[in-house]
Amino acid sequence: MDTQFNPSSPDTLELEARKENLEQLLGFIETRLEGCPMKALMQINVAAEEVFVNIASYAYAPGTGSARVSVRLQDDPRAALITFEDSGVEFDPLAKADPNVSLPASERSIGGLGIFMTKKLMDEVKYLRRDGKNILTLRKLL
Repeated sequence: MDTQFNPSSPDTLELEARKENLEQLLGFIETRLEGCPMKALMQINVAAEEVFVNIASYAYAPGTGSARVSVRLQDDPRAALITFEDSGVEFDPLAKADPNVSLPASERSIGGLGIFMTKKLMDEVKYLRRDGKNILTLRKLL
């Protein structure tokens, strides 16, 4: 599947969930959030990268599939909402307990730091499984 803008919804991008498409995804988000505070945009980009790379790495392994990303601005309070949807293996990244970051790195279990960081950078992270899709929404107050 080629990467394409969805003409029926100008704030939605559907693309093949491959790491090579990360730059295009981040460009899409930055374009949609033009004028947002730089610090918030940088935090959104870090979180979006983590989520997208996880989808690309695990959702369809060993094959590939698509990801749909929507960006919306919300008023009162002003916030950015970034929603990731994939039809891959069911996975709730919020179900796993946060890693104990007070332990030395040698004593920590592998994995989990990315979603932990995403939860710390965003004001809200929600997961939903609906109609065979993983739906993860990031909310960042602006």
